[in-house]
Amino acid sequence: MTAEVLTRLRPRDSMPIREVAPLQVRLNRGSRRNKKSLRIALFLLVFGAIGSTKMRAQAAPAGIGHGSFQAGLGFSGGPHYGGSRYYGGTFYTTYDFTEHWGIEGDIRQVNTTADNKLYERTYQLGARYVRHYKGFINPYGKIMVGRGVFNFANDSANLAYNIGVLGAGVDLNVSRHFNVRGDFEYQHWKGFPNGALTPKVLTAGVAYHF
Repeated sequence: MTAEVLTRLRPRDSMPIREVAPLQVRLNRGSRRNKKSLRIALFLLVFGAIGSTKMRAQAAPAGIGHGSFQAGLGFSGGPHYGGSRYYGGTFYTTYDFTEHWGIEGDIRQVNTTADNKLYERTYQLGARYVRHYKGFINPYGKIMVGRGVFNFANDSANLAYNIGVLGAGVDLNVSRHFNVRGDFEYQHWKGFPNGALTPKVLTAGVAYHF
């Protein structure tokens, strides 16, 4: 009787051992398949995000959108103090926070054509509003403040004044990274002797768009 009981119990006791091994194999295989599927899904997600970013970057014209930055050099001139014409150079840079609003900073020096060492140097910073047409025409207006340095004839005096500036112009995109500019400014030099100094400055420039 005891031998019969032991014989009946042995198969039942050994059943869980035989069933657990295949079950563990199936679990391991399922886990490997899940990890592989997860890796594939992550790869496709990252690849799709990179591709979408590149497509948006290629679709956006130069000079349009958030974080648009450019820096350029220009040739400036116009009638100034005493009715004489002054000519010189301008460094300008713009940064647009949104599609239409940004800031501009300019540094300019123009010298008289007469041989008397007269020159005007300005440092300007202000806000600008820009529109975009046909993907390459970007007219803008700007209002700026700054500091102007005037060197009088034959170095007789070198004085600085506060200035206000109203301006307008257009940037034309000639390629993805380069544009050309036509710019006009009306300046008001506060406190200049013998009445206000109000130069009118025209600038033609070329800028690199980052």
